Amino acid sequence: MRIDKYLWATRYFKTRSMGSNACKNGKIHINDQIAKPAKEVYPGDRIRVRIDQINYEIEVLDLPKSRVGAKLVDQYRKDHTPKEAFEHREFAKLSQEYYRQKGEGRPTKKDRRSLEAYTSEPE
Repeated sequence: MRIDKYLWATRYFKTRSMGSNACKNGKIHINDQIAKPAKEVYPGDRIRVRIDQINYEIEVLDLPKSRVGAKLVDQYRKDHTPKEAFEHREFAKLSQEYYRQKGEGRPTKKDRRSLEAYTSEPE
């Protein structure tokens, strides 16, 4: 089975073309080698996929006939992704939050003035 089709069937990508583009961009490795979209996958192969700044490490257990349900995915792959990768993503989300809550609208004049005071050089 092709790597782009396997990643689509095991629900790592929403479409096959997204999996194919990830291969073309060098985000997918099979047994520590960069994979092209047509590269064949066999049981026992180790796949590394980079999605949203997380390196997923997958071991192929079996090849599905077609796209499988979310509950059946674990029959076809074993996930070896370290827990630290997911924790790192949570820290990144927290660091991107601003002092204003989302949905509060545009900054006020007071906010703009305080930002200018903070970023301007002291006289």
